[in-house]
Amino acid sequence: MSRHGSVRSSVRAFLVFACFLLQAASFAAEQGPPVEKATTAEASSTNLHPVFVELFTSEGCSSCPPADVLLKKWDTFQPVPGAQLIVLSEHVNYWDHDGWKDPNSSAALTERQSSYVSVLHLKGPYTPQMIVDGSQEVHLEDALQMEGVLQKAAAAPRVSVRIGEVTADAGDPTVLHARIDTDANFDKHNADVYLAVALDHVESQVLKGENGGKHLVHVAVVQELTKVGKLPKGKSFGQDVQIKLKPGTDAKNIRLIAFVQEPGPGRLLGAALRKPAI
Repeated sequence: MSRHGSVRSSVRAFLVFACFLLQAASFAAEQGPPVEKATTAEASSTNLHPVFVELFTSEGCSSCPPADVLLKKWDTFQPVPGAQLIVLSEHVNYWDHDGWKDPNSSAALTERQSSYVSVLHLKGPYTPQMIVDGSQEVHLEDALQMEGVLQKAAAAPRVSVRIGEVTADAGDPTVLHARIDTDANFDKHNADVYLAVALDHVESQVLKGENGGKHLVHVAVVQELTKVGKLPKGKSFGQDVQIKLKPGTDAKNIRLIAFVQEPGPGRLLGAALRKPAI
């Protein structure tokens, strides 16, 4: 798997990030203090239009930290009016042999990125690489293209997805219980239902590799991504789910993201986010 070629330089990525940061700050100033509606337990029941943003990243990639910070700003300030950006940091593992093993990297997420490359006919996988709604690659150096993709996603039809109250197992606090429900799927395609368990906030002191000496901060870092069922066309979905947290995971530092996606992985049909009130 190639990680070069399309990888942005650190300087270029920083300049691009600075541009986006100014845009986000301007929007936040107009709207007043940030409202953390995207990370509250009530998020799955708001009227905001969900936009699903996946960032493929790595702590071993020097171009990634500005994109990681950008994702965090989006998650906090929610800069698209009327939309809820539901973000995921998906750490790939093909940088792990260049001096620093990313503690959040996963072969499964690398495979997911490769599947997008194949399905969307992209030139190849790289970091940082961003996919919106499972159907569009975002070019982080092109602010107008990024804005257009997000606005288009904010207007796309959605299947309503809901995550019910999250509770801890009485006998084992590392096991959580929840329920996922959707409205009927009136799309012409069947879809898969996924549940992602992600860490709200991750900090890492990188000791070696391209980011050696840097203190990195991440948001919505995927720990587990599981297909929990199928949503046939014309049908709705409802299922109780059990989540087994990884050892040492603080249940107060996680968010659950349920999403409905055409096979492939393909186009997103709907998504919801919920933080356990535990």
